[in-house]
Amino acid sequence: MAKKEVALQTLAQYLPEGAYEFVAPYFKQYTIHLILTLERKTVLGNYRAPTHHHPFHRITVNSNLNPYSFLITLLHELAHMLTYLQYRHQVAPHGKEWKQHFKQILLPYIEKQFFPKDVTTSLLNYVKSPTASTCTDIHLQRALMQYDTKEANEILVEDLEIGDFFSTDDGRIFEKIEQRRTRAKCREHQTQRIYLFPGVYIVKKHNTA
Repeated sequence: MAKKEVALQTLAQYLPEGAYEFVAPYFKQYTIHLILTLERKTVLGNYRAPTHHHPFHRITVNSNLNPYSFLITLLHELAHMLTYLQYRHQVAPHGKEWKQHFKQILLPYIEKQFFPKDVTTSLLNYVKSPTASTCTDIHLQRALMQYDTKEANEILVEDLEIGDFFSTDDGRIFEKIEQRRTRAKCREHQTQRIYLFPGVYIVKKHNTA
């Protein structure tokens, strides 16, 4: 997986306008190595505490995220760092201690209106009880995805019609056969096996199989 460490002065280009000056102090106060990676489907970012071989905090964020997703993910990982500094490894990764740090670190960015109104509305609901990933909150994920850069034929599974065909990143072709509340029942064209896809999963639409 391609990775690159980011110089602090280049961080601004990945963030919403004006957010950099509020994020930068964390990197000046603590020794943090920020590393950008290519897209990871199941992980948006992660935090690693200092070790004997790596005596500094390490934060990894996917480089393809839109500015609002990038900021939320970065703050998520900074909250892990603050939780580690206070409790070390004595608490659960996404327990009440992390949730409290995340709320405290995120709310000022909401108050300063760094996010669009639809994202702010979803964030205020999400921050009441944040989870391990924003991907698990469908309303927040849907709001954030409106600001992603998509290819012409990319579409959400929930926006496909019954009977539409689509392909996934690995080249497999599926037919959407049923829409449920948050997931869609789909049949793989080659094997005829049935799979459930999240409604907010991005795929590429095909005219035929």
